[in-house]
Amino acid sequence: MDKELSMPLGVVVERREIDNPWQDWSWRPVAVIPGAPEVEAWTELSRDAVSVRFHAATLPVILHRQETEAYRQNLSNNPPVVYVVLEPDPQEDAVYDYKPASVTVSPYEAQDSLDSGEEIVEGVTMPDGMIAWVQAFIDAHHVDEPFKKRKRRRYATHDVEFGKPPPVSKKRNSGGDH
Repeated sequence: MDKELSMPLGVVVERREIDNPWQDWSWRPVAVIPGAPEVEAWTELSRDAVSVRFHAATLPVILHRQETEAYRQNLSNNPPVVYVVLEPDPQEDAVYDYKPASVTVSPYEAQDSLDSGEEIVEGVTMPDGMIAWVQAFIDAHHVDEPFKKRKRRRYATHDVEFGKPPPVSKKRNSGGDH
């Protein structure tokens, strides 16, 4: 099995009307579509009285063999999720406020995406076939690293600041000057 695998994922984003004086819509990822084709523009999938769901983009989810511990952590969740990162669209004439930026199955990578505070990062339920795909990758590449306890060096009280003499002498002047 390769050191790295990827799969195209269609990202489904929901735009929902909200009652808020500062914004008209809330945006959130709601699903992924494994093996989805590329899309040139946002494609409407469904609509109701207050929301619209779009196939907003198709992005690759990439598995790296060094990240298998993170993938194991995700699969231990009930349910496992695919993390979708939406970033603000910088174009002034953008039709949609956000655009899909990335997808990952690593909770650690998703956490890193939260650092700026501008992105929307949410987990959507991982489809069953994708769970099996991630598990097969883990089975092929995961290596448990044994815990290695470090041995501490004994502290030598006579070594002050890496063997230098103390900056102030401890001898007191017995003379009368102060």
